[in-house]
Amino acid sequence: MTQPAESAPPERRDSSAVLPVAASAMPPVGAAAPTPPAAVAMRRFSAWYGRHQVLQAIDLDIPERQVCAFIGPSGCGKSTLLRWVNRMNDSIVGARADGTLTLHGSDLLGRTVDVVALRRRVGMVFQKPNPFPKSIKENVVFGAKLHYRLARADLDEIVEKALRAAALWDEVKDRLGSPALGLSGGQQQRLCIARALAVDPEVLLMDEPCSALDPRSTASIEALIRQLRTNYTIVIVTHNMQQASRISDTTAFFFEGRLVENSATDLLFTSPTQKQTEDYVSGRFG
Repeated sequence: MTQPAESAPPERRDSSAVLPVAASAMPPVGAAAPTPPAAVAMRRFSAWYGRHQVLQAIDLDIPERQVCAFIGPSGCGKSTLLRWVNRMNDSIVGARADGTLTLHGSDLLGRTVDVVALRRRVGMVFQKPNPFPKSIKENVVFGAKLHYRLARADLDEIVEKALRAAALWDEVKDRLGSPALGLSGGQQQRLCIARALAVDPEVLLMDEPCSALDPRSTASIEALIRQLRTNYTIVIVTHNMQQASRISDTTAFFFEGRLVENSATDLLFTSPTQKQTEDYVSGRFG
């Protein structure tokens, strides 16, 4: 249920959370370690578009402050599942879901869920960069101004910290008033990441964030994802299995709406338990 306008705005988390961390402080990708608590949990989760069922009884835990990659052939339900986590499918006529879907224990499917508040907690970066036709600064603060009551000095601080977290500050700090559409494709995508981080989310969803980028920009985004996972739970949909193996801690393989296998990324790619998974990651089909 949407809160009344006179309610006090939510408090931001510790703003230091958006600061980048040194590479030496980051745990190695895919390293064996105690499983952290689940940020997002699904039990018997199913979804439909009209009469067409696209997801079937998914049981999946997405660990807190790790990168989870969704892989599988086109049409297997990866993006649909991703978009249910922040209720992006609400705008699609006939879209519905059943089962349990929670964020840190809170139900995400109830009719009384405040979707605006949810999308502050769960940010999203799309396949193609989609900056607004505004200045670089206005792009970054757009969501923060919507969700919080902030003084100008606070907004300036948010802009710098979000752009630093997105590894873009040094490239744009002297032209914050310039049009965001004048940035390169890779810079635009990092700006979109900064825009998502500026509202201080708990989870960051990425739907093929590198598919429209050149190899150099892709490498920059991958390095950024590895860095951000220290402070955020990140879920990424990718068709690039090499990318999944490089940047994710856990990987979930989907086929025809079902979750076939989910495990630590190094195990899924080197010792899958299901033959279907082995066939897919080895390139026998897909």
